[in-house]
Amino acid sequence: MKRIQYTAALLLLLIASNTVAQDSLCYGTSKNGKLEYGVKLPGEGNNFVSYGSIPALAGRTYVHSKVKKVVIDAYNDLYKTMPDNVFKYAETGFENGGIFKPHKTHQNGLSIDFMVPVTGENGKSTHFPTNILNKYGYNVEFDSSGNYDEYQLDFDALGAHIVALHIAAQKNGISIWRVLFAPDLQPKLYASKHGEYIKKNIFIPNKKSWVRHDEHYHVDFNVNCRSL
Repeated sequence: MKRIQYTAALLLLLIASNTVAQDSLCYGTSKNGKLEYGVKLPGEGNNFVSYGSIPALAGRTYVHSKVKKVVIDAYNDLYKTMPDNVFKYAETGFENGGIFKPHKTHQNGLSIDFMVPVTGENGKSTHFPTNILNKYGYNVEFDSSGNYDEYQLDFDALGAHIVALHIAAQKNGISIWRVLFAPDLQPKLYASKHGEYIKKNIFIPNKKSWVRHDEHYHVDFNVNCRSL
C-alpha cells in the first residue's frame, strides 16, 4: 500500500514539475528581450479570430503563457456580456521572442496588437479585412472620426475590450503597463461607455509614436521578467 502511495505521489510530482517547466519565461524588455516556452494563440474562438493564417503559420502569434490566459479570459468575458460583437487580434511575437520586424517591440512575449473593433454599413459588429493586400490590416487608415470605407470604429467595443483585458490581467496576477492608441482618436474612446474607467486605471500615452495606432491598439503587459 505504501509503495502504491509513494508511486502515485511521485507521478503527481513529475506532472506538476512538467507543468511548471512549460510556463513561459520572459527576459529583458519588450524592446530588448527574449522568451522561453512561448505559447501560440488559437486561430479563432467564439467571438474572435486571428488577423491571418499565413502570419500564424509563420510563427508570428506567440506570447507569454500568462498573457495568453489573460487574452482568452477577456474574450470569454466579452462573449458573455457582448455576444454579438466580434474581435480580431494581430501581431504578437515569435516563440522565442527576439527582434520582430517591422516592430520595435514585441520581443519578450508581453506585447500584442489588436485590430480595432468595427461596425459595418448595417451597424452590426464585423471585421474589416486583413490580408496580404493591405499588409494584414496594418496599411488601413481610419480618419479622425474613426471611419474607413464602409467601416466605423466601434469605440464602445474598443473600450469594453481594454477594460476586459485589465480585469483579466488583475485576476491572473499581472497588469497592463500601457496601451498605445492614436492620440487624435483618444477623445472618442474616453467619451465611450468605459471612458472614465480607462482614464482612471489604464495608461494611454497621448504623444504620437512612430506609427499612428489607428487601425490597431498595442497592449504591453507587466510580468516579472528575468534579466538578459
